[in-house]
Amino acid sequence: MRLRRTAGHVALGLLGLACLFPIYWLYAASLRAPGDVHDQSPLPWPLSLENYADAFAKNDVAEMLLNTVTVAVLTALGQLLVALLAAYGMAAWRFRGHRLAHLMFVGIWLVPFQVTMLPNYALLARLGLLETLAGVIVPMSCSALGVLLLREHLMNFPKELLDAAKMDGRSSWATLWTVVVPVLRPVLAALGVLLFINAWNEYFWPAMVLQRSNAVIQLGLRSFMGTEGNDWGPLMATAGLASLPVLALYLFLQRHIVDAFVRSGLR
Repeated sequence: MRLRRTAGHVALGLLGLACLFPIYWLYAASLRAPGDVHDQSPLPWPLSLENYADAFAKNDVAEMLLNTVTVAVLTALGQLLVALLAAYGMAAWRFRGHRLAHLMFVGIWLVPFQVTMLPNYALLARLGLLETLAGVIVPMSCSALGVLLLREHLMNFPKELLDAAKMDGRSSWATLWTVVVPVLRPVLAALGVLLFINAWNEYFWPAMVLQRSNAVIQLGLRSFMGTEGNDWGPLMATAGLASLPVLALYLFLQRHIVDAFVRSGLR
């Protein structure tokens, strides 16, 4: 039994190293001297920050990171708020057509993004929101997956707590924020991280809305790619900077994420 457990831990450790190696190689390549960027040695030596200096010299990386954080945070918060309100409404009350509403969200989740992007693009053109960050954020402010996940959790929410809050004289709005949200905090944190990462990694929709602009970091990466070859040093440095906010967010909310995935059953 102990041998099997040890073998399992070794296998998981090797799998973890295999997953971490591309991230290590990204930062190792970014810290090499520009002339050594294609070096295959596992340890970058001598260390150099020239690639980062070149990245900031060729692009306004700080502004791109700020714009990307703004887009990802506002998109994730909008999706989380809409998902919470919609899921609470479908789980707390039984109204005519609530099953149809649930099926509609399932259908929206199954519809590919490519089906809705052209109507959204045409609407943004009419509203004059092309080439703006608001044009990226507003159409993405609802996540059907978030609604479905929170609804499943709220369907299993203890009804006694809701009844006690009602007997205490609290309104439905007050019950949501003072009773439901504190209990669902780990789930909301985990879902918020997933929504943030999805918005942070989004490339195609910002490329459509912002067109030739390098306003966000994902579009800024393409400025280091050309028909004559890629500028790998600054490209790796910019990609490394783009990965830091996501890693920091995960480390900050790690406890809530583990609680949500392990104890709350979010898969």
